[in-house]
Amino acid sequence: MAAEGLRTLDLPVLGMTCASCVGRVEKAIRAVPGVTEAQVNLAAERAHVALSSEGSAAAVAAAIKSAGYEPMEEEVVYPVREMTCASCVGRVEKALAAVPGVLSASVNLATERATVRFLSGATTFQDLAAAVEQAGYVLEAPEDAGPDAGDREQAARDAEIKKLGRAVLIAGAATLPLFVLEMGSHFVPGMHHWVNETIGAFNWKVISFVLATFVLFVPGIIFYRKGVPALLRWAPDMNSLVVLGATAAWAFSTVATFAPQWLPEGTANIYFEAAAVIVTLILVGRWIEARAKGRTGQAIRRLMSLQAKTARVVRDGVEQDVAVDAVKVGDVVVVRPGERVPVDGVVTDGASFVDESMLTGEPIPVEKTAGADVTGGTLNTTGAFRFEARQVGSQTVLAQIVKMVEAAQGAKLPIQALVDKVTGWFVPAVMGIAALTFAVWFLFGPDPALGMALVATVAVLIIACPCAMGLATPTSIMVGVGRAAELGVLFRKGEALQALQGVDVVAFDKTGTLTEGKPTLTDLVTAEGFDETTVLAQVAALEIRSEHPVARALVAAAEARGVTVVEPEDFASIPGKGVTGLVEGARVAVGADRYMAELGCDVAVFAEAAARLGDEGKTPLYAAVDGRLAAIIAVADPVKATTAEAIAALHELGLKVAVISGDNRRTAAAVARRLGIDEVHAEVMPDGKVAVIEALKAGGRKVAFVGDGVNDAPALAAADVGLAVGGGSDVAIESADVVLTGGDLRGAVSAIGLSRATMNNIRQNLAWAFGYNVLLIPVAAGVLYPVFGLMLSPMLAAGAMALSSVSVVLNALRLRAFKPHIGSNSVKGAA
Repeated sequence: MAAEGLRTLDLPVLGMTCASCVGRVEKAIRAVPGVTEAQVNLAAERAHVALSSEGSAAAVAAAIKSAGYEPMEEEVVYPVREMTCASCVGRVEKALAAVPGVLSASVNLATERATVRFLSGATTFQDLAAAVEQAGYVLEAPEDAGPDAGDREQAARDAEIKKLGRAVLIAGAATLPLFVLEMGSHFVPGMHHWVNETIGAFNWKVISFVLATFVLFVPGIIFYRKGVPALLRWAPDMNSLVVLGATAAWAFSTVATFAPQWLPEGTANIYFEAAAVIVTLILVGRWIEARAKGRTGQAIRRLMSLQAKTARVVRDGVEQDVAVDAVKVGDVVVVRPGERVPVDGVVTDGASFVDESMLTGEPIPVEKTAGADVTGGTLNTTGAFRFEARQVGSQTVLAQIVKMVEAAQGAKLPIQALVDKVTGWFVPAVMGIAALTFAVWFLFGPDPALGMALVATVAVLIIACPCAMGLATPTSIMVGVGRAAELGVLFRKGEALQALQGVDVVAFDKTGTLTEGKPTLTDLVTAEGFDETTVLAQVAALEIRSEHPVARALVAAAEARGVTVVEPEDFASIPGKGVTGLVEGARVAVGADRYMAELGCDVAVFAEAAARLGDEGKTPLYAAVDGRLAAIIAVADPVKATTAEAIAALHELGLKVAVISGDNRRTAAAVARRLGIDEVHAEVMPDGKVAVIEALKAGGRKVAFVGDGVNDAPALAAADVGLAVGGGSDVAIESADVVLTGGDLRGAVSAIGLSRATMNNIRQNLAWAFGYNVLLIPVAAGVLYPVFGLMLSPMLAAGAMALSSVSVVLNALRLRAFKPHIGSNSVKGAA
């Protein structure tokens, strides 16, 4: 989250190919005045930027362009209403220009249109409309809204994939005859003689020159457009290595063809096929990589596809279809059978069953009648209803989920720090190694030393691959976080993905987390001299002022028995102890035994009953009237059906499980025994949960705390990882690192399993990326030649380099198949 007073931009950046690109874009953005933070994700091809009030989106866009990359921009024309004069134009333009992400705004009074150019993904129609409304005018959605930002971004990436595909076909068509005839001349008996007889040796060299030149400077021009400017800026990247390697082979061969006398005798060999094959293979690798990277963001696209494109609203008594961006708070929206709910709101009339599985994971549709909340993106099934829009645009639950997942996918984990340090000097180091390789081979190599030096140098330049290192972490994060969202687990903070894999203890709040949070009255035993119905009426009258689940249970029990519940004359709540107030002239107090002790009431008379109730897993409370102990009351909160299964699964993961509860010790211990919980911390006051969390951390243990995200906010923040349990309305809980949207504790098992699987996947990727370079760069430099007489062909180097990036992305995509196996099965999941 950005600090207070900061604006954030989250924008697509095209043209990045390796980790060094990421470093350059970040460096360029951070140099912009007003930028306080910049994080760039290679796999997502996005930049997350925090700007102070002095910062400018236009300056950020210019910095990205100056670094040689392309921030996506859009230009949209919006109708503007209620302008009357030229000063109105200035006010609207000023309001629009102040919105984060807007690059320019031009307003025409005559046509009542505003032309706004902005960074794609950095702002929404709602942001623009709100700014204009604050200035006193009305901005309307464009009549032809076209595809949304996500669709446009995907279309741009699809176009890039098609462009690479065409380049591969063109390069392949030109390279194939060159490769077949040149390689055939070396390996097929008689082919070399046939070429000389039919085409002619010199003619074949000229044809090879033409074909290789075409490959390098037509389909291969994309490497030069990025790599040459980077070299001139003394900031070489992966494209620069390709340019140097392929051009070196092409230039040497060109001299050997047209001016062999300039070269030492016996060294005028041609390597046109190597130059062409290098470019073609790397293009193939880029194309496959782009296609694979496109699949890493499928989870986000699936979430975004749940958003309805249009909504049917009632305006001036008439139903009309409008773009979902044009729905305003307070609009009455009509939903028919089979349609998606477009925004969040409250049902006003009608009834239906709505499939909310996208939020809760529960496949059974939920009944919706007047007064019920509905969430944008959920699917209406059979009936029809109307509802009043309450949250629209970026404020809807679905928009918050998408934003949360995107933020987590774009996060940099601590493990990335090592990668950033290495990739910062990687490309310059490779160029240094290449120069050293050339010098050693030229000075000490066997004849033809120049040719051998060239082959080794080109192989070193081509084999090096910072792409794989740059993709190793972000691709796994993108796929892992996306898969988590599909399982109802939202990582609010990407760092939690790494931290969760190392937890030793999972601590749970009891009420509403382990249990349903809907207690019911089970027992009421009065002391001598008190009437059960009267005491229940007094207790319910007092509890009617409380929002605690136990209070609602007591009021519901009184109403169910037909007891009249009156309003108390005064009321006070004592946190962690109970409540007190005046009911029809009697001073009534309800609470735990410790509260009764403070009031001077001895609960020993109910000791046997309290022990029995506690052993049954019920929570005993006491009522006092006018300073006398009146009754013991027991409520039971049923344990969630899936809680025992989830705790057993956590044990299978090798974790300790603890419960932190305000209940009395006997009740908490009974619940813990039934569920197999290892540690019980009972009779904990609300402000004491943090102290328990700190105690659980003793000895260096890492603690995850699972709570309801509201009452447990301090404990969620104090834990190494906080997991908030709740329904769709809880997705924006600020104190938690992870949100379990369905309220099912098996989500905690999924979160931990996915964290472990993702981190294992990242380690595999990094081991491959680093190991590949550590092993193959020396081989390319020729260390095997003195012993085995082996040299690595530049063509093989190009193939290996292309394969390294693709393999990292494909390995990350395995996380899409992750399935948390709960209960008696293994919980380690895929990957």
